[in-house]
Amino acid sequence: MTIKTHHLIAIIGIPLCLLVLIFGPASSTLTEKQLLSAGLIITAIFLFATSVLPEYVTALLLMVGAMLLAVAPAEVVFSGFNSTACWLIFAGLVMGIAIKQTGLARRIAELFGEKLTADYWRVITSTVVISSLTGFLMPSSLGRAVLLVPIAMAIADKCGFSKLSNGRIGLALAVAFGCHVPTFAILPANVPNMVFIGAAETIHHWTPAYAEYLLLHFPILGILKALIIIGLILWLYPDTPNNHTKHKNSITISTPFSKDEKKLTILLLITLAFWVTDTLHHISAAWVGLTTACILLLPNIGLVNKNSFNSQFNMGSLLFVVGILSLGAIINYSGLGQLAGALFDRWLPLSEETSFINFMVISLTGVTTGMFTTLPGVPAVLTPFAEQMSHNSGFSIQAVLMLQVLGFSTILFPFQSAPLVVAMQLADVSIKHAAKLCILLTVITIGALFPLDYLWWELLGKIN
Repeated sequence: MTIKTHHLIAIIGIPLCLLVLIFGPASSTLTEKQLLSAGLIITAIFLFATSVLPEYVTALLLMVGAMLLAVAPAEVVFSGFNSTACWLIFAGLVMGIAIKQTGLARRIAELFGEKLTADYWRVITSTVVISSLTGFLMPSSLGRAVLLVPIAMAIADKCGFSKLSNGRIGLALAVAFGCHVPTFAILPANVPNMVFIGAAETIHHWTPAYAEYLLLHFPILGILKALIIIGLILWLYPDTPNNHTKHKNSITISTPFSKDEKKLTILLLITLAFWVTDTLHHISAAWVGLTTACILLLPNIGLVNKNSFNSQFNMGSLLFVVGILSLGAIINYSGLGQLAGALFDRWLPLSEETSFINFMVISLTGVTTGMFTTLPGVPAVLTPFAEQMSHNSGFSIQAVLMLQVLGFSTILFPFQSAPLVVAMQLADVSIKHAAKLCILLTVITIGALFPLDYLWWELLGKIN
C-alpha cells in the first residue's frame, strides 16, 4: 500500500515535534501539564491539518486524550458543547435539511439563471462576492455559512457538478472563504473582530470607528483578498458547468411555490431579520437559529420529519466543531497562549528606525499567535502587550492594535477558524481542500498583501 504524502507528513512530523518539545528548551520552561497539553495540541493540529483520520475521530481523540492526561477539567475539555457555535451548526444542519427537502435551495439556484451558471468563473466570482457582501448585513460568519452553503450546493447541482468534482469543491470553497475571510475587514462581521473591540475598550479605553476600520482594512484585506480567493479557486479547481441536462427534481422559476416552501421562506426571513438586528434585541444568533431548528423539527408542524433527521443529520460535523472549540479552550486553560504572547513581546525585533520591519513583525506576530490560540484568541493574547509594542516600535497604540487585524485575518490552517470548518462540513467537502487554499492564501497575503497594506497605511498617515 502506497503511503500518501499527508500521511507521511503526520508520521514524520508528530514524533519529530514531540521530540523537540521534550528535549528542547521548552522542557525546562513549561510545567508538566503544559508539556502534556502542548504534546496533545501538536498531535491534534497535525491530524486536523493532514486529515489522516476523519476529523470527528481526531476531535474525539483530542477530548478523550485531554481527560486521560488530566490536562484540563471536563468543563474546559467539553466546553464546546456549551458554545454558541455548537448550537448554531446544529441549527444550520437542521435548516440545511429543510432547505434541501422542500426544494427551496434548488429554486434559489434557478434564480441565478443560465447566464450566471453557464461560465465557471462567473459562478465562482458571484458566490465569493455575494458571500462577502452579506458581511455588511449579518454579524455572524457562522450564520452566513448556515444560510448560504445549502444554496451554493444547490447551485453546484444545477451546474451538474458531482460530489467529488472540482466544480463542487470550488463552490464550497467560494462560499466558505467568501463568507468569512474578506469580512474580517468589516468591523462587526466576525467573532475575532468583536473580541478585538472588547479587549481594546477594556484595556486601552479605545474603540475603532466603523468607517475608520473599513477604510483602513477593506481595500486590501477585503476587496483584494476576495479577488485572490477567486483566482486561486479557478486555478486549483478548474471545471466547466454541465447544466444542459435537467435534473429530475429541478424546479422552474414559473412553478408556483409549494406550501412547505412558503412556510420555510417565511421562517427563514424571520430568522434572518433577527440575525441582522441582533444589536437591538441582543439575542445570540445561535439561540435564534436553535429556535428555528426546533420549529422545523416539531411533529406535524415542522418541515424536517424524524426519518429525515435520523438519516441526514451529520453528527460528525457537530463533533468536529466541538473538537476545534475544545482545542482552543485547552490552549487558553493551559496558559500556552499567554506564554506565547509574552515570549513574542520579549523577542520581537522592534525599533523606531525600521517602520516597515515593525509593521511586518507585529502583523506576523498575530499570524503566529493565531496558530496557538485560534483566531479569537489573537486579540485576547496580544492586546495587553500593545503598549509595550508601541513603545518599542514607535507606532501609536491604535496602530499596533489595528495591526492585529492583519494577523487574525490570515488563516494558515482551517482548524484556527470555526466558521471555515463549519462551512466545509455543511458543504460535505473534505477540509484538506480548505487547508490547501489556506496555505497558498497565507503565502500570498504575507508576501504581497502585507507590503501593499503598509503602503496603504502610509498613504493614509496611519503608520505612526
